Amino acid sequence: MNKLLHYVLAGSLVAFSMGATAAELKIGYVQVDKILQEAPQTAESGKKLEKEFGPRTQELERMQKQIKDQEAALDKDGLTMTESDRRNKERDVSNIKLEFQRKQRELREDINLRKNEELSGLQDRINKAVTSVAETDGYDLVVYSGVAYASKKVDITDKVLKSLGKK
Repeated sequence: MNKLLHYVLAGSLVAFSMGATAAELKIGYVQVDKILQEAPQTAESGKKLEKEFGPRTQELERMQKQIKDQEAALDKDGLTMTESDRRNKERDVSNIKLEFQRKQRELREDINLRKNEELSGLQDRINKAVTSVAETDGYDLVVYSGVAYASKKVDITDKVLKSLGKK
């Protein structure tokens, strides 16, 4: 069994052991994937990352064009060059390709790190919004995505999105 099911069962058992009946237990359900797609903070985070990494991405695009241009020039002029000049040009292209791959790998790693940081902050905000909605509306238990079935009447995702929209 997965952890979520354990928490649901444990929460239900605790509630029932305290004398609560099924009619008294108010359960809510949240679709985290929908919140992550629709929350205004997700779009803000994407724009922030795009702005932060845009210059490096553009630099990589320029390097890629430079590599293509140099390879085309080598193909075009390679037969008329001396053996030494051709080897030098091939070495230059090879060095630029290695530099390009290194910078591309570093950019990917940096973007992934920042995405994880942004996601962590967003998850904290989502958790606070869920807690706020749950406390305001008197929910005893709120579960996240991963449940086999949840009816529309227990789905509080839109309330949480509305809460996140307030900032």
